[in-house]
Amino acid sequence: MYALIQKRVLTRIGRGKFCLGSNVIYIPELNKKEKVIYNKLKSEFPFVNICVWNTKILNEFMQHQPGNFQIIVEVEKELTQSVFYFLKELNYPVFIEPTAEILEKYLPTDKEAIIIKSLVSESPLQKNGNIRTVTIEKLIVDIFSDTIIFSAQQGAELRTIFQEAFNKYTVNQSKMLRYASRRRKKDSFQKYLSTIKIYGNKIEDAAKL
Repeated sequence: MYALIQKRVLTRIGRGKFCLGSNVIYIPELNKKEKVIYNKLKSEFPFVNICVWNTKILNEFMQHQPGNFQIIVEVEKELTQSVFYFLKELNYPVFIEPTAEILEKYLPTDKEAIIIKSLVSESPLQKNGNIRTVTIEKLIVDIFSDTIIFSAQQGAELRTIFQEAFNKYTVNQSKMLRYASRRRKKDSFQKYLSTIKIYGNKIEDAAKL
């Protein structure tokens, strides 16, 4: 196994799990606005864990492209109110864990709003430059779990996103399922994965080697 991994014939995707081919890391694109927001928040709250990303990155995996996007800012639960008022003072359109009704009534369609969410402890994050953002494992679990914020990514579109994500990038299944467990979604998440049979073939093919 070690030799096959070194030769990039196999890639480790979890404890005792492998897939064929070399490792393809997903690194989400961040534009200037996300970088500015992140740096302002880190300047004001230097010791706070912050994750920033834009729902625009989901377009890479989707068949139907939404017309408007939101910037997702995730911080420790105790700091969501402080971050909200800080960004509000900077005149950003900002919401905290909005309900479907609030999104429908007040979400602007002419500019990107900021949605503040509680950052789940031990979330799988990565750095793009000096900006802390999502990994593919976190992205997949989040859009499955947050059906209100990610309503445009549900139904058949969710299946398409999962298929594209698993086909294009290396997904660490152990990390993904551990995060789903942290979100208390592991059972329903695994059930969904088994229903759409998203990664069975990769594991079975690797096991035959």
